[in-house]
Amino acid sequence: MRRQRQRLAEGGRIERERRLAFSFNGKRYQGHPGDTLASALLANGVRLVARSFKYHRPRGIVGAGVEEPNAFVQRGRGAQTEPNVRATQLELYDGLEAASVNCWPSVRHDFWSINDRFSALMPPGFYYKTFMWPPSLWLTYERVIRRAGGLGTAPDGPDPDRYDKRHGHCDVFVAGGGAAGLAAALAAARAGARVVLADEQAELGGAVLGNGERIAGAPAIDWVAAAVAELEDLPEVRLLPRTTVFGYYDHNYMALVERVSDHLGPVAPAGQPRQRVWKVRAKEVVLATGAIERPIVFADNDRPGIMLASAAQTYVNRYGVRPGSCAVVFTTNDSAYPAAFDLAAAGVDVRAIVDARPNPPEALAAAARERGIELLRRQAVVSTGGTRRLRRVEIVALNERGDGLEGDARWFRCDLLCLSGGWSPAVHLLSQIGGKLAYDETLACFVPGEMRQAARTAGAANGAFALGACLAQGFAAGAEAARE
Repeated sequence: MRRQRQRLAEGGRIERERRLAFSFNGKRYQGHPGDTLASALLANGVRLVARSFKYHRPRGIVGAGVEEPNAFVQRGRGAQTEPNVRATQLELYDGLEAASVNCWPSVRHDFWSINDRFSALMPPGFYYKTFMWPPSLWLTYERVIRRAGGLGTAPDGPDPDRYDKRHGHCDVFVAGGGAAGLAAALAAARAGARVVLADEQAELGGAVLGNGERIAGAPAIDWVAAAVAELEDLPEVRLLPRTTVFGYYDHNYMALVERVSDHLGPVAPAGQPRQRVWKVRAKEVVLATGAIERPIVFADNDRPGIMLASAAQTYVNRYGVRPGSCAVVFTTNDSAYPAAFDLAAAGVDVRAIVDARPNPPEALAAAARERGIELLRRQAVVSTGGTRRLRRVEIVALNERGDGLEGDARWFRCDLLCLSGGWSPAVHLLSQIGGKLAYDETLACFVPGEMRQAARTAGAANGAFALGACLAQGFAAGAEAARE
């Protein structure tokens, strides 16, 4: 059993007094209740978790939630196996078995990584033209191509689990259990409305669980705990954690899937389904689905050890995990600075903050100086080095217009590169009902515009990225929805 060498001695929202044993790619590890598979792997120093689809390049963990693009795993075995589960959304339980997909014979020594050496000879769609002759060999070609490009494995028998469905009605449906969603639910419930709140995470609170923010001088997580406790005590409120809203249809008809017992292991308790589909009709809807941090594009930005800044901050604050030992932070906005400071407080050697802007706020620059972090203004990471993990980054100054490079390059040795290219509101549900989007030049992202149904957006989903603005919009949206 391996030691959790990257686990912080204290902090996080995990149950440290209990240990959970799990296996990944046949090796045994330990974690704690409250971990995801991703956080437990990082705590054990596991960086390489997957291979890219076509060229089989090494892939690591990038996000901390639904935004994760790389860390897809095969959970379980036999008839209960489940392919292509995000490690960032897979709650850890005792006896969990998971494995990397799209690699042979192992994720560390993948034979098909030879494709990367010949990538220039394999442009997109080349196989549809190259392997068409002679026609009699197509079935042979197809078997090889499918094996090389496939991801997960289908179960080998009938599914033994039980599933359920339910219908529901409410006055106000809230999608998202972050600060804005909780505020909207509180406002609507206090006005006497019947409220249903659904959030995909196991614990309500959204980004507040991992960013260490404060409300009125106290930890924001304390406000979250009080809000959840109040909502749980109200008879006309139903809270649905571990529930994904996957469909938004005409006349405020919502489709949800609740993961009832996935987090308990392969066999659901007697009489309890594994998952449940909800079909909810609501008079009014509040979309508080948050926002997704954008990565930044540069050469070789896909190596294990390159991660979103908000994800690195979440692993430190929520899971008590140090995602690296020596870090560089590359940003185009203010939100990466608190992440850099939290990493430094957790014992990570933050070598530099690389800010593409010429004049970041002086308060943030002063805070970086106080912590001994070098601030590189109007500069950018242009490439990285390493094989199965990040080893170094190359940094070059930008010209005055910001559209080109000038000067000599500097190389920084590091095993963690945190990226923040701004934020994009999660407007997927809004788009499903035909809602219009508007581009905000200041925020450099699309924000909700015209609504087609009795719905409203609040918080980061509406382009309000500050905690105070999220709370204000949430309370206002919930109160307005209850009045309609």
